[in-house]
Amino acid sequence: MSDRDAPIVSVQGLHFAREGEDGPRVIYQDLYLDVPEHAIVGIMGPSGTGKTTLLQLITGQILPSSGSIFVAGKEITHLSKRALFKMRRDMGVLFQSGALFTDLNVFENVAFPLREHTQLPEEMIRDLVLMMLEAVGLRGVVDLNVDQLSGGMKRRVALARSVILGPKIMMYDEPFSGQDPISRGVLLSLIQKMNKALNLTSIIISHDVLETAKIADYIYILYSGRIIGKGEPEALLRHNSPLVRQFLEGNPDGPICFHYPAKDFYEELL
Repeated sequence: MSDRDAPIVSVQGLHFAREGEDGPRVIYQDLYLDVPEHAIVGIMGPSGTGKTTLLQLITGQILPSSGSIFVAGKEITHLSKRALFKMRRDMGVLFQSGALFTDLNVFENVAFPLREHTQLPEEMIRDLVLMMLEAVGLRGVVDLNVDQLSGGMKRRVALARSVILGPKIMMYDEPFSGQDPISRGVLLSLIQKMNKALNLTSIIISHDVLETAKIADYIYILYSGRIIGKGEPEALLRHNSPLVRQFLEGNPDGPICFHYPAKDFYEELL
């Protein structure tokens, strides 16, 4: 990212900790991170590093212990509840589970945000739903129930629902997890095409290195509450840090430990 790129999301000096039995567990400590407008930015790292927590912080679902988070120039930690809800209208989130309503069919799932947040007539709602489903290649399943869809189809329906209100920022929480190679390829193509066609800014939370590197303009790699690597995908793949190399190459041995910190095993057994 060049100095000329204006960040639409800016995380500055973020500190966040969760309370545990043994006291606070630090998730982020003095984190700085920028997401330039209209870019596709990957945020990657081993499981348990707090990638999904970062999405929750950016959307204001939880508040940092200290530091600032700016979205479109506004510090979300200082917004009123009403202002925060209004800002979330400009944010779309594709959850890892899809989070579709199982008691509604495909049409009603995609139409749900329009009915909740707009006063559009039914004719326009119908047209918009069909347009979004056409964009994700699923107009033909408009009348099906959610339980009739495959995992990949559910993810695409959830994507259509996420963008139907016209957000400025799209956030994807592990979008490739549990998908077969064809479904992953379809999602990769959709994320890239929608980002360009709708002038979105996309943040992809993922640990899938190859998939994310194919479409991301810039990648951050997080570990132990800090950034251990950042840059354009091609440059990161040549990174010489042992931590970064272990994650990118999937090596079982290295500075990133397999075991979560715990008491001495034999001491705990006895």
